[in-house]
Amino acid sequence: MSQSQTYATILAEERRGGFRHAALAALVVLVCIAALWITGFFDSRRFVEGIPALAQLASEMVPPDFTRWQAWLKPLLDTLAMSIAGTVLAVILSLPLAILAAPNTSPNMAVCQLARTLLALLRSIPEIILGVIFVAAVGFGALPGVLALALHSVGMVAKFYAEAIEHVDPKPLEAARAAGATPLQVITHSVLPQVFPQLADITLYRWEYHFRASAVLGIVGAGGIGFELMAALRLIAYDQVSAILLSILACVVVVDWLGSRLRKALK
Repeated sequence: MSQSQTYATILAEERRGGFRHAALAALVVLVCIAALWITGFFDSRRFVEGIPALAQLASEMVPPDFTRWQAWLKPLLDTLAMSIAGTVLAVILSLPLAILAAPNTSPNMAVCQLARTLLALLRSIPEIILGVIFVAAVGFGALPGVLALALHSVGMVAKFYAEAIEHVDPKPLEAARAAGATPLQVITHSVLPQVFPQLADITLYRWEYHFRASAVLGIVGAGGIGFELMAALRLIAYDQVSAILLSILACVVVVDWLGSRLRKALK
């Protein structure tokens, strides 16, 4: 094949690749537009009718009423405790499942697929549904919120852990196995040292998320500041609702700052 023919072949392949990418991008755009249309995003009448209601709601939320701020301190502390406890339980359960779900550390592919299916199942159940289930099982309070956060997060945290483990450098693993190390020794001496920074980042990000999720779980009776928020909504005390939301925002900012500092300290 001559040089000109080779160049023409490469150019034709580039054109086909560009066409495929353009077609894929167009398909993605069409799917996005269809989703917006199905959900009523392009119904301008609903937006026009909703603006006065939003304005009325905003007027009732301003100024925020902080007269009950002392009564919110313990629920906020409960929410923080729920986020920490839920993260601890999620990590304890996620690490062994991640090792089973990663192809390079799983005993065999059957176990790997079974672990991945279990993680997908846990991810598919929303936290608020788990909160309702655990409230029915163990009663009101922070405990059902902790269990709901931990169980749902196992599906996500273990998935991220497994992906980090899957992409480790295989050479230290092969060297450890060749030296006669047990599977547990391979994991503790060759796998975990490589992925510890990624695991720490994933854990801290999940803790930050858990604080926000804990506030939502309180709405279904799982304790925390969400319970106070729901009570204010039921009483139509929107000035207290805005005050509680601002309190949650302040706590979220502090938790995010602490998470950022911890990530820097662990690097």
